[in-house]
This record gives sequence, structure tokens and C-alpha cells, in this order.
Amino acid sequence: MAIQLQKGSKKLLNAWAFYDWANSVYTLTIASSIFPIFYSALFVSEIKKVQAFGMDFKSTALITFVTAFTFLVVSFTSPILSGIADFAGNKKGFLKFFCYIGGIGCIGLYWFSLEHIYLSILFYFMGLIGYWGSLVFYNSYLPDIAYPEQQDKISAKGFSLGYFGSVILLIINLVMVMIPEDGAAKIQMMRYSFITVGLWWILFSQYTFYWLPKGVSSQNKVTKKVIFNGIKELQKVWKALKQDIRLKRYLYAFFVFSMAVQTIMLVAVYFGEEEIEWGSSEAKTMGLIGSILIIQIIAILGAFLTSRASARFGNIQTLIFVNVIWMGLCFYAYFMETPMEFYIAAAIVGLVMGGIQALARSTYSKFLPETKDTTSYFSFFDVTEKIGIVIGMLIYGTIDQITGSMRNSILFLFIFFLLGIVLLFRVPKKKLD
Repeated sequence: MAIQLQKGSKKLLNAWAFYDWANSVYTLTIASSIFPIFYSALFVSEIKKVQAFGMDFKSTALITFVTAFTFLVVSFTSPILSGIADFAGNKKGFLKFFCYIGGIGCIGLYWFSLEHIYLSILFYFMGLIGYWGSLVFYNSYLPDIAYPEQQDKISAKGFSLGYFGSVILLIINLVMVMIPEDGAAKIQMMRYSFITVGLWWILFSQYTFYWLPKGVSSQNKVTKKVIFNGIKELQKVWKALKQDIRLKRYLYAFFVFSMAVQTIMLVAVYFGEEEIEWGSSEAKTMGLIGSILIIQIIAILGAFLTSRASARFGNIQTLIFVNVIWMGLCFYAYFMETPMEFYIAAAIVGLVMGGIQALARSTYSKFLPETKDTTSYFSFFDVTEKIGIVIGMLIYGTIDQITGSMRNSILFLFIFFLLGIVLLFRVPKKKLD
């Protein structure tokens, strides 16, 4: 049995941050690089259409809609599960559950095919819901294991560890994919890379599971009466927010800019694959994976610089500046055509991607009132983020499906960053009673 570590201890903080090392391989290999390339390679014709659910979908629109549906499921289930976790005092059990579901889903992508599209979508769904479902419980540990003055730094460290670890596995996967000259062999290596992601995620998370506390001790037994306790807890949080103007206004801003950030991160490689002139299939594969590596490596620096900037200028002011950069990126992306232009965009994305995620999480944590019920507050944060992603992905996919161009979709996200900046200016510098 693991020794119960004290809040704020270095070993406990590092154990918590190490889960980023474990699970970030999903976002890099599955969500951001090799799976999007693999998915595109399944379509032999230039007209990338797929039949599913009785309709003909543009390939990129289908994966966008499936992603939006998954986030909708997460939005509805996470408050129910977090309510049970609070009641039973076992948030670590739910963190493990979603981790294993996600890891198995990644391994299952080995069998992804258009001929068995529904089973394939199920495995994709499992990986996505496992990753995002676990984050509400993982994030809710932050105020439990770290004091307010530690939270910016350890949140940024978590993201940095995630970027570093996922780059290591991606380089291994890249070597696997690029060694064979035959196209079919490359596809097979991509399938093997999905297995490595699932195993990495499950195995490395064991260190985090060993040291993290189970949760607030409780002898309560879960009954039918408490199944929807999470919904009630969210209602309590919403009522409490009405009395906390600073936290409420921050959540409004977060909802808007996170909608755009997460949408871009989820569709970036699909955009690059479809809208950039690479010249050849091999150049495309190398270029897209190379751009993802650029993003991940620079993101380590970005998370560090953002943490330093927030310490000097304040969290809200730093978030406003980062959103301005994101807004400019949307405008720039609309006109991108060459690989070099895509690499430049990737470098800028890397600089602001990790920073905005780490700072958004730690800002919310620092704005929370004194409470032991951190899971419910982070569940509310999680639901806010996920509903935003659902809306963002649906808008993006619909514009892509109707106009046939992802450029129109990416330009539309400019509006959300602009609105996010306006809302951030309305967040009071100090808590208002």
C-alpha cells in the first residue's frame, strides 16, 4: 500500500503531473498526427466520401461529427460520475476506469477499416471518451495536491511532461512508419503505432495511480438515489457562481476561447492534409508528422514562458495576449497553401497551445472558493469545456460539409477568439463580494 503523501510534497506533485506523460500520447498520435494521416490514406479516390448512418459524409466532416458526439456524451456523463465519485470518495477509481477504456480503444484502432465503419467508430469513440473522461477527475486533483502558489507551475510542468513524453513515442512511431517503402507496409506500421499508444498510456499511468490519494474518505454506498447527485452538485456550483462574479465571468470567457482552441487542435492535421499542397504522399506524411513534432517541442517552451508571463503580468492579461495570437493564426491559416507556411503556423501554435491550456486550468483552480468539493467544481469546468467543443466541432463540420472547404471553417473561429478577448477584459482583477 502506498504511503499517503502530504499536500504540496514534491513526490505527490510529480506523480500527478506524470499522468500528462502517460495520456498525452493519445492527443499526439491518435488525435493529432498518425491517425488523421492513416484515416485519410483509407480513401483511394480524391473525392473522400464515406457512407455511415444512412448518409454520405465528407470524410473530414464525419470524423468531426463523431468527435462532437463523443464530447456530448462526456458532457452528460461526467457530472453524474463525478457526483458518484464525490459521494463514494473514490475519484481515483474513475480516473483508472477512463484510462483503461481509452487505452483499449487505442489498441482497438489497429482494426479500423471502412468496411467495418461502425466497429471502427466505436474504437475511436472509446479512445476519445477515455482521454477526455479521465481529465475531469485528473484536473480535480490539482487543488487537492497543490497549494495555490504551486498550481501554475505544476500545471505547466504536467503539460511539458506530456509534450516531452509524447514526442518520444511519436519519433519511435515515425521511424516505424517511414522505414518501409511499400505503402501497404506503412499503413500496417501505423496500425501498430496505435497499439503502442494504448500500452504506453496504461503502463505509465500506474505511477500516478500508485501515489495519488483515493479521494476524500467516505463510507457511503452508491445507491440509485445518488446516481444523479452530480447534476445536483452542478446546480449548486451554478448557484455559487452567481455570487462569485470573477469566477462566473472567467468561465464565460473560457467557454468561448476554449471552444475555438480545442476545435483547432482536433482538426489541425486534417486541415493540413486536405488544404496544403505537399507534392507527394510521402512528403505529406513526413510534413504533417514533422509539423506536429514542431508543435510539441515548441509547446514545452510555450508552457514555461506562459507560466513566467502570468507570474509577472497576471493570468488574465496573459490569456488576453495569447488569445490575440490565436486570433491572428485563424486569419493566417485561411491563406496558407505551402508546406513552409504550414510549418510557420505550427511553430506559432506550439508557442501558444500549451500555454493557454495550462494557464486556463490553473487560473480556474486559483479562482475557486475554499471548498473540499473540488471534483464538482472541476466537473462544471469540464462540462463547460466539452459543450464548447461540441458547438465548435458542429459548426466547423457543418461549414466543411456544406462549403466543401475547411478554410471557411477555420476563418469562422476568428470570431470566437475575438469574443473571448472581450469577455476576458470583463473579468475583475480581484474577487468581488
